[in-house]
Amino acid sequence: MTSVEHKQETIVIVGGGIVGLATGWKLHGQRPDAKIILVEKEADLASHQTGHNSGVLHSGIYYKPGSLKAKTCTEGRAEMVRFCEEHGIKHDVCGKVIVATRHEDVPRLDILEERAAANGVGVRRIGKEELREIEPHAAGFTALHVPSSGITDYKQVCRTLAGLLTGIGADIRMATTVTGIDERSDSVRVSTTGGDIEADLVITCGGLHSDRLARFTDPSTTERIMPFRGEYYELAEHRRFLVKTLIYPVPDPDFPFLGVHLTRMIDDSIHAGPNAVLALAREGYTWGDINGKDLAEVLANPGWWRLAKNYWRTGMGEYYRSLSKKAFVTALQRLVPEVQIEDLVASPAGVRAQAVSRQGALLDDFVWAETKRVVNVLNAPSPAATASLAIGDQIVTRLATHPV
Repeated sequence: MTSVEHKQETIVIVGGGIVGLATGWKLHGQRPDAKIILVEKEADLASHQTGHNSGVLHSGIYYKPGSLKAKTCTEGRAEMVRFCEEHGIKHDVCGKVIVATRHEDVPRLDILEERAAANGVGVRRIGKEELREIEPHAAGFTALHVPSSGITDYKQVCRTLAGLLTGIGADIRMATTVTGIDERSDSVRVSTTGGDIEADLVITCGGLHSDRLARFTDPSTTERIMPFRGEYYELAEHRRFLVKTLIYPVPDPDFPFLGVHLTRMIDDSIHAGPNAVLALAREGYTWGDINGKDLAEVLANPGWWRLAKNYWRTGMGEYYRSLSKKAFVTALQRLVPEVQIEDLVASPAGVRAQAVSRQGALLDDFVWAETKRVVNVLNAPSPAATASLAIGDQIVTRLATHPV
């Protein structure tokens, strides 16, 4: 009897940020015989959202109970801490405080406390005296202490994941841009600047370009990525003593941005920010980065105009802080009154890939767009780095229903 030769399954992952790499590692765990090819358009891994990340290990306190964010963040944070421990990646579960500095903050702090309980996140309501013990220079008359929050180095996590993947024979192709994805009945052709790849399944984790990648196989996708630049300062070295852990304001629970805050990084620097302004390019890290195609796409999107109409007051405040260092400092002084304008030095900005619906809604949860042989990660903003390993599990589970 002649044995039947089985063709090795080929799976292509588009995107060399933390979500793509974590998905590749999880994929190997579930399909160890598959050939994994990861394609990244930049010469370095984690060049965009992951590489400009604040490094925070989020607890899951902010997210609506029952949402994918809530589930994957709490699971993913615990798994990320274990991953860092196992692979010697520097991290610190240092905790954070979310401080109420105005009486109108209290109802929102109550909502966060309720969400924490629903999401299984341990928090404590503390008063002014205990807040001063944790953060001696912080303002606020009450706060939530979140012990499970922490910090790490996500670029090092990515380097470790890449090493693990190459160690098991995965093919990581750098400086290779995907120019098309053609789904057929029995395969998917991925066209790249380095040649075509014939795959059985494709996963796209394209971050700032995720909607464009999704439209290759699902032209009906109406969500569009809006690039929001988050601008940062950092405290001068001799002023770092003002912050010991992480100090956050009380955010609007219905708005996906957390407000200007102070974060100790894993190298002990203290970053202040970010504000959030519309970038003039998908990869627009400064005001001088302008891409006509990207900007025209934003302006042609009815979702942008509806968003601007709904949040114009909030947006004006963000632009004001972007253009005025004094206004930025004023926002920080609500948290730490001793911060002065001369204490801040410029720090590199990041750009957040935020999906917006045609109705002008900021999509707050993780969003997938799927076809028969392709899974597109369409929206994966913060806490995607924290949750990346759990997101990888979610994607691999979805692939179980796809053909092999």
